[in-house]
Amino acid sequence: MRVSLVVAAARNGVIGHRGGIPWKLPDDQRFFRDLTKGHCIVIGRKTFDEIGRALPDRKNLVVSRTPRASAGGVEFFTTLSAAIEWARAHGFAECFVAGGEGIYREALETADCVYLTRVDAEPEGDTFFPAIDEAIWTCTERRPHPVDARHAHPFVFERWERRATAGPEGTA
Repeated sequence: MRVSLVVAAARNGVIGHRGGIPWKLPDDQRFFRDLTKGHCIVIGRKTFDEIGRALPDRKNLVVSRTPRASAGGVEFFTTLSAAIEWARAHGFAECFVAGGEGIYREALETADCVYLTRVDAEPEGDTFFPAIDEAIWTCTERRPHPVDARHAHPFVFERWERRATAGPEGTA
């Protein structure tokens, strides 16, 4: 199973401010919806509480330090690895990690792919996405999106893939 992160981050790394997203980008929201539809998403409890409901047309997996019973189409886990293993055991081809900051940091260590929307802005924020280490990741796709009547900021859809690493005998 492929594990991918999906995130929109400003130039300064900001992904959130006071429990919300500091921009409105309808085409990025549509990209997220289309990308994750029919798959599972893993989010932290704070992100889940900020959304306020399960996202439709996908399986919602929530990581919380406090154990909870599954309800309303949402499965709860006490660790990220348990959520990912649940998705693998249930036959999902791809599992999307969708925030927040702590979940992203942990998942970035082992993920296969990052779908990053780079927002050309530097808003105030209190939640950040870590920098992508280009020694570990390579950008395989870039699609720019200009400012228009519905988007106050230009942005770029990027896809980053984990670089192959050499094994003990120099093979990938």
